[in-house]
Amino acid sequence: MKKKPRVVFILPTYNEVDNISLVIEQLQNVFTSISSYTFSILVVDDKSPDNTAGIVNKLGKKYSNIELITGEKQGLGIAYIRGMKYAESKLHADIFFSMDSDLSHDPSLIPQFLRKIEQGSDIVVGARYIPGGSIPADWAWQRKLFSIFGNLIIRFGLMIPSIHDWSSGYRAIKVEVFKNIVDGLDKYKGYTFQMAYLHRALNAKYKVGEVPLNFVDRKHGESKFIPLEYISNVLLYILLNSSFVKFGVVGVVGFTVNLIGLEVFYRLGFHPGIAAAFGAEFAIVSNFMFNNFWSFSHKSIKRGDGLRMKFLRFNGVAVGAIVIQALIVGIGTNMFGVDTRFLFLLLSLILIVPYSYVMYNRIIWKS
Repeated sequence: MKKKPRVVFILPTYNEVDNISLVIEQLQNVFTSISSYTFSILVVDDKSPDNTAGIVNKLGKKYSNIELITGEKQGLGIAYIRGMKYAESKLHADIFFSMDSDLSHDPSLIPQFLRKIEQGSDIVVGARYIPGGSIPADWAWQRKLFSIFGNLIIRFGLMIPSIHDWSSGYRAIKVEVFKNIVDGLDKYKGYTFQMAYLHRALNAKYKVGEVPLNFVDRKHGESKFIPLEYISNVLLYILLNSSFVKFGVVGVVGFTVNLIGLEVFYRLGFHPGIAAAFGAEFAIVSNFMFNNFWSFSHKSIKRGDGLRMKFLRFNGVAVGAIVIQALIVGIGTNMFGVDTRFLFLLLSLILIVPYSYVMYNRIIWKS
């Protein structure tokens, strides 16, 4: 007889005495309706002073599939890692569920998560920002703004708009994903842990699915959400991990070099279009060095013939940018005068930036 896959629900807790028994009872009711899996609940308590652990121990006498581990309060990310390691090594889990312990996540969605896993997803996220999902209507406007804006920053900062909810903690995860990406995850705190977890999984080419989630705000206890800390951590993560943001910073440096080159060669008597092309070539050299050793450092070539060939290909791709710039600046200044050269240089970037980023990823620093 084929062994049933083992699913372990990991519930991190800190002062959830009013919620934990209700969550566990709801989960147990769902478990009885699904016969194709074996279910366990692992509560990871950070030594709550409100007797959360005592309630869990009491429920453990009623249900044989409940386990409790405790540790010092070190944040959500550390609690999840501690729980996942225990579930993998001691409970021999095949699939983890991460889930809040405050009744925010609807257990009735569990069959939908498992169906997505069966269909080939490696991670399934309960997403609030897809059709059928929602955030609480009674949230303060500041909370809504932070949540919506924060996810938009992540989606487009990391240039992965296909994932709609990066901070949701309601997830089903194949154990193999965790085993392959866990190293270094412990440095991320709070909601940044959820973002880093998902980003690492995507970089490792795991498939991510989404299930609509109607998020319900907690009725008991205090929220752990700290808006300013969340946004600052998101921005820092994107700055350090987004090749697109780094590409943008390098682009500003290259633009400055380009601007200086345009003015110097124009002052030397060259036509504005030709001067712009010369300035662009100097910017290309600057952009290549910074992009290779910073923006795309995870795919860079450091020395030798590979580096020279990459630079030649980079110049070949950049010919398109030079042509775009020369045409726009040349035509614009012919029509409106040479004093408009800086304006048309700026306008040319509207086409050059997306062209360059796409071409660099597909041709120069391809995976």
